[in-house]
Order: sequence, then C-alpha cells, then structure tokens
Amino acid sequence: MHKILIVLLFFFSLTTAFSQSLVNVTGQLRDANTLENLAFANVTVQNSTDNSMVTGAITDDSGRFEILGLSTGKYTLLFSFIGYETVEKPLIAGGLNSVFDLGQIALQPSAEQLNEVQVVGQEATTNSALNKKSFNLDNNIAQAGGSVLDAMKTMPGVTFDQDGKVVLRGSDKVVVLIDGKQSSLTGFGNQKGLANIPASNIEKIEIINNPSAKYDANGFAGIVNIIYKKETQKGLNGDVGLSFGLGALGKRRPDTPTDLGSFSVNPKLIPSLNLNYRKGKLNYFLQSEFIVQEALPNNEFTTRNYDDGRNIISQVPENRKQFRSIINGGIDYNLDDNNSFTFSGLYDRERHIDTSQVAFIDLNTNTRNRFYNWQEEEVTRYINAAVNYRHSFEQPGHTLSANAQYTQGLEDETYSLNDSSAIRVGRDKTNIKAIENTTSLSSDYVKPLSNGRLELGAKLRIRRLPVDYTITPGNQSIIYPGLGSFSDWGENLYAGYVNYLLEKEFYDIEAGLRAEQTDVFYDLDPANTYYPNNDKYDYFELFPSARFTYKLNEHNKISAFYNRRIDRPGEPELRVFPKYDDPELLKVGNPYLRPQFTDAFEVAHKYSWNSGSLFSAVYHRIIQDQYMRIFSIDDSNPNYDIVNKIYQNTGRATNTGLELLASQDLTQNWSLSSTLNWYSNAIDEYEGTVLFPFVRPFAIEASTANAWNAKLTTELSLPNEFTFQLTGVYYSDKNIPQGKELARSSVDLGVKKNLWNKKAELTFSATDIFNRFGIRQEVRNDGFTATYHNYFETQLFRLGFKYKI
Repeated sequence: MHKILIVLLFFFSLTTAFSQSLVNVTGQLRDANTLENLAFANVTVQNSTDNSMVTGAITDDSGRFEILGLSTGKYTLLFSFIGYETVEKPLIAGGLNSVFDLGQIALQPSAEQLNEVQVVGQEATTNSALNKKSFNLDNNIAQAGGSVLDAMKTMPGVTFDQDGKVVLRGSDKVVVLIDGKQSSLTGFGNQKGLANIPASNIEKIEIINNPSAKYDANGFAGIVNIIYKKETQKGLNGDVGLSFGLGALGKRRPDTPTDLGSFSVNPKLIPSLNLNYRKGKLNYFLQSEFIVQEALPNNEFTTRNYDDGRNIISQVPENRKQFRSIINGGIDYNLDDNNSFTFSGLYDRERHIDTSQVAFIDLNTNTRNRFYNWQEEEVTRYINAAVNYRHSFEQPGHTLSANAQYTQGLEDETYSLNDSSAIRVGRDKTNIKAIENTTSLSSDYVKPLSNGRLELGAKLRIRRLPVDYTITPGNQSIIYPGLGSFSDWGENLYAGYVNYLLEKEFYDIEAGLRAEQTDVFYDLDPANTYYPNNDKYDYFELFPSARFTYKLNEHNKISAFYNRRIDRPGEPELRVFPKYDDPELLKVGNPYLRPQFTDAFEVAHKYSWNSGSLFSAVYHRIIQDQYMRIFSIDDSNPNYDIVNKIYQNTGRATNTGLELLASQDLTQNWSLSSTLNWYSNAIDEYEGTVLFPFVRPFAIEASTANAWNAKLTTELSLPNEFTFQLTGVYYSDKNIPQGKELARSSVDLGVKKNLWNKKAELTFSATDIFNRFGIRQEVRNDGFTATYHNYFETQLFRLGFKYKI
C-alpha cells in the first residue's frame, strides 16, 4: 500500500521552487574631455521591455554610484548630467553574477539640459541559475528536530547508501562544506558528521552538481554546502528549542535468538540554542546542540549460502547509548567599512557505548553454532579554529579574502570481544587511537567586470593522521597476527585556480581551471606482514570546468557543463586494521588504494512560470580507477569462514542519467514539488588482486543496470497557523559490484503550529512511517552468495518546540 501511495503522490505532480536573486551595479562618471569626476550626476535604470523606470542613483563626490538590490532582468541604464550628453548602456542581469562594475563612463559636454528625473521602483523578472539548488530548512517540517542527514532525505536528487552516506545521482563521492569550507565537523573528503549536525541551526543547504574551478576538485558527484544561520538584525536574536523523539517503534525482522536482541522504542532528547548579538562593529554568534539518545545505527542481517551446502545467518545489532555536544560560535569584527575579521571555533564531542550479541545460526539444522558478543566504547572529538579576513575595495563586490584554519580530530575506540563456539572460547581487546591534524591556508580574489567577474585563488592544506593500534589477545585470538601497532598517513595539497564569468543578453559563459599538486605517504609498522612496503606517491593534475548557458527567453534557458574531478581515498579507506563487529564479515581498508578520476558532462534546462518551475538535466560521467568495497573469501582458517569486505580499485565505470525536478503552487495555500532521477550504472569487467590477509585474485563481472528514485512533497497551509507536509520517497533496484541493491521506500509527514504571533512553533514529525527504508542487498562471489539486510533505525517520531528570542 505504501508503494502505491508513493507512486501516486509522485505522478500527481510533475514539477522545485527557485529563489529570486538580487544584483548590485556600480561605476564612475567622468567628463570625457577633462577626466574630472562628475558628482551628483543621475543614473536611471529602465526596463528594456517597455522603457519604464525601475530605480536610480546619484553619484557621490568622486563620481561613483551604486545601485543595490536590483532584481534580475534586462535593463537600460541612462547616465545624465546637466550640460552633458546622455549615455545609454544595456545591462543583462541573469542572476549568475551578483555585482556588475561598469567601470569609468565618459560623458560628452552638451548645451542641452535635462529635466529632473523621478525615480520609482518596480520588480523585474526573475531568472534562476542552473548550476545550484538551494533548500531552506525552515520549510522542512517532516524532518523537524532531526539532523542535516534527516533533512536531506527529502531533497531532490539525494539518496543514501548502506553506510548512511549521501548519494547524488547514484554516487556517494560527495564533498560536504560548512559555510563554503571544509571543517572538522564533516571531515575532509568524506561525509562524517552529517547525522549529528542539528538541522535547527541550519539556514539552508545548497547542492552543487557541477562546481566551478574555485571549489576543491574532490567529490565527483557534487558538493553539499551547509549554511549556518546568522542574524543580521541589531541586538539579541535567535531561538531556543527542545525536541523529544522515539525511534525504531517497529521491527522489520525478528531478532536472532540472543538475550539482548536489538534496541527498539529508542528515546531521544535534543535541546538546541541559536543566538546572535549584533552591536556596533561586533557581531557575536553561537549555535549549540546536545544529543542524549538510545539508537540503532546498524542492524545487519547477513545470510551466507556456500556452494558446499552450508547456510549461515548472523545478525549484528549496534545497540547504542550516546551523548553528543556540538558548540559552534565566533565573532565578526568590522574594523571599518572595508575591512572585517571573523574569528570562529567549533567543539564537537561524542561518547557512545555500543553493545551487540551476535548469534551465528546454521539454517540447515536451526542450531546456534557460534555466539559472539562485543562492546565498543568510543570517544570522538573535533576542534576547529579559524580566522577569516575580508577586504572590500571601493568598488562593490571587489573583494580579497584570506582564511587560516586549524582542525584536530580525535578517535579513541576500544572493542571488547568475546567468542564462544565448539571451536574456541576466547576473549580479545583492541584499541585504535587516531589524532588527525589539518592546517589550511587559502586566499580568494573577486573582481567584478562590466559583464561578469574574475575569480582567482590559492590554497595550501597539510594533513597528518597517525594511528596507534593496541591488541590485547586472549586465548585462541581471532585477531589477525602481524598487523603491527601503528600507521602514519599524510597528505600535502597545493592548489591554485582561475575562474571567469561572462554574462551577456542571450548567453552566459563560465570557464575555469584548477591546478592541484598532491603529495601522499602511508607508513606502516615494519612488523606488518601483509603489506611489505610503505606507500608514497605524488601527482600534478589540472581540473578544467566549463559552462555555457543560452537564454531562449525570459522563462527558458539551457546550459551545458563539463568538469573534471578527483576522489582521493582518505585514511579510513586505507586503514589496515580490520573492524571486528562481525568476525566472519570483516571490513578493512587498503593502504595501496589510488584516487579515482571523473569526467562529467551535463545538459540542463530550466523553464519557469509564475506559479512553478521545471528543471531537467541529462548527465554522463566517466570514472577511471573507481574504488569501493568488494567481497572476498578468506579460507585461511580451517575452523570457520571469513569474508573480507575490502576496498579495491575496480577499473572503469560510467554513470548516465536523467533528472527532473519540478514544483507547482496549486493554490495560494497548497504546493507540490517532486523529483525523478533515472540513471544507468555500467561497470566494466575487471580482474585484480587482494593482498590481505594473503594474495588471491578477485573478479568483477561487467554489468549494466538501470535504476531510478522518485520523491514527492506536498505542503498545505491550514487555518489557525497550521502547516502540513507529506513526503514520499521510492528507490528502485540498482546494480552494485558483485550483485544488486533491492528497492526501498519511505513516507514521512510533519505538522507545524505557529504560536504567539509566530514567536514560537510546535512541530510533530514522523519519518519512515511504514518502516520500509532499510537497505537490502544480494551479493554473488566465487564459493558463496549472500543477502545483506541492514534494518537500521529509520523510523522516528519527534515532537519539538522552538521559541524565537
């Protein structure tokens, strides 16, 4: 029934809302003969369609003028002064360039005098860009009180994989930024932390599928930019909130027979605070959230059917008790009208205890042949300190900025492992302690031009991540011997870019080039017997990007994109120390992993009308040396089977797709938005070699499969300040290396009630009401087949309250 509801909801709508852009125009008027500045001259803006007056300005003592907050559209600018000939200049403001500098404009002396000009305001037609989608979280009621990860679940084109990673257009190679920069909260080159960033403190989320050269080159699927709230009003502003929730109210599948099983009806308590105080030259800001909860981050059922007739099932429920605190704050200091500093810091600490009892059941005899239980205590901490300097030149939009940032991340993870079977009774203990230090220096320069802008920048980033691994083996230890006790990983990145934007009446061109030099090393303990050599390499790469947009008319425009990007494996993908939450299905990294490169092509079209819009895109991506986890049997232990899930480069792949995003206001109080993403993943045949824990071949069969996902969100404003929102999500089957992932779906709803003249709001939200969003996979390999079901906590009901200060 729930699938039918989702499909009906989707096809009831065809079309995402776009937001209006505002631009600023500046220049300087001078006498053409004497070159003297013309003070108090008139600048008039007319609508090119009917020559009606829109707005205007008067030049200052230096002859300069500024027109602020002009809506996008086509205009004619008239420059006039008593005793001079009037000069006309066209202006095409499509929304891509926010500042236009017309430079010096020379007026010829004349005997004629102009009548006084009356300035009136009128809103012009709005055009929206095709290279970025922006979503305001204030309207995301169905995920109210949740995390950024929860909020992104309803965003067009966004899906999730089995590890909770964001997937854009079929790929999890996504870079997450905070206010346009990488930080400790989301990691460098990965997505960690999304599930713990409070959505209540976020203003909006931007999704950039085709980033320009000014962005780091990593993340071939695109960029997610999370923008924190920051008030502009003077005095004290902000809000305080409290959310209470219950998760995993129902179970998709009965637990295997253990005393503990999996957590259910998991309570959550989340207080939050968002404050901003602006006075004079100073602005103070603070966001914080505390999370106290029981949770079920993973609940993995794995059934292995071996070719010799054995059939084994195991369940790994990750029963978590967690406390997390996030504090983000800083000071904006406006030294004068042209110079400002921002000092900011972030502290993020989490402590959780995971407990699991894992039973291995022989399905042929319905007997438990092994009982394994473990407890993990982990502390993670991230500290981020940054200073940002910004200089604004006299010309609006002409800026130079510099940023210095230091990040330290701590991971301290201890596993206590207990095993009982007919083969062995043993206990083991492992500890991993990793401290990452990252230093980043960058500068960016923006120069507005009469028909566009020029952007230049440079960046230096130095990362170091040493890992200490301590093993306390017990009787008949299951820990692989010869791992060593440490590793040390480092990466130096040197980058520079140039990006140019030209905006004309009927077309736009944006082109850029980014150059990056990367030095990488990975040193292992000489006691490690699996990887005999340390790894060290460096490479220099150029990453071009280009976009051409043709404006068919005021409501239609079409764009073509190209960019080249890279995905670098980080230390978690390289780590040689296995994770022992399931001793027969071990996740482990590969220190010899190499980056993957992608060439991406796209053609996109945007059609907008007064009450809605339709966005469509066709894209094709070519991936070289892609890397991912593969399944490989380790039969070195005669007593029980081990399957390694190990990272490997797996050759070439392509991703081709069609994306449709649409929105429609049906009435003044009722709106619909929907998205459909269809894509085809083609994985080339590939043969490689696994080195851990012994050398053996692996093979990837060539496969091509189509997949699609669809979403529909409807929002209805009701009497008495009530708002209702319903979202349906459906993911079809899709191919993965060595198998396929099965379809899944979710229905979410939210209700918001404004109180006390919108001074406060009360929200109720329910995600995955029918509890159908768990991940199911089928895997085939030499010697066995496997089904993997992860029924992690997707069903969650929340009640939240927020009061605006």
